[in-house]
Amino acid sequence: MLDDKQIVNLYFERNEEGIRQTSLKYGIRLRNIANGILNNYEEAEECENDTYIQAWNLIPPNDPSEYFFPFLAKTIRHICLDICKKRQSKKRYVQYVELSKELEECLSSPNDVEEYIDYIELCKVISDFLNIQTDEKKFIFLRRYWFFDNICEIAKKAEISESKVKTTLHRLRNELKIYLQEEGYVL
Repeated sequence: MLDDKQIVNLYFERNEEGIRQTSLKYGIRLRNIANGILNNYEEAEECENDTYIQAWNLIPPNDPSEYFFPFLAKTIRHICLDICKKRQSKKRYVQYVELSKELEECLSSPNDVEEYIDYIELCKVISDFLNIQTDEKKFIFLRRYWFFDNICEIAKKAEISESKVKTTLHRLRNELKIYLQEEGYVL
């Protein structure tokens, strides 16, 4: 199996083997992210394919070889969230809305360029916050708010009780709120 640098080089060469190698190395993980958000395996497969198309269109000029999987994961998440927005406009159930409400006391979404710049800085502050957490807390936070896992799935993966997951998430949200206030964010 090729390493990320070699795969990205295939994209730069406009060699379709890059897509095949990406699929071999990360396809299952990407489908799992999409299925966790959409709860629909067929749509998850479509999102995976759309992710490869986006990667093809974005590489070059971008060179994500140092962070290839996060680049792909972010891409597939955005594709899935777009589908969720379409579902919402059709008055269907959307899981990500519930997750957003959990964090709405701490975060807001950007509406213009200035807010987007602030949003980028906010992402860095949240990353710093996560870096001071234990591995277990980071795992729980990321599984819930990045991968959209439900409480039961997180508990199984972390081999802890659902009640501990809920308590940990509640405490992390409160700690994040305090951390953000200490960093100068008005909530």
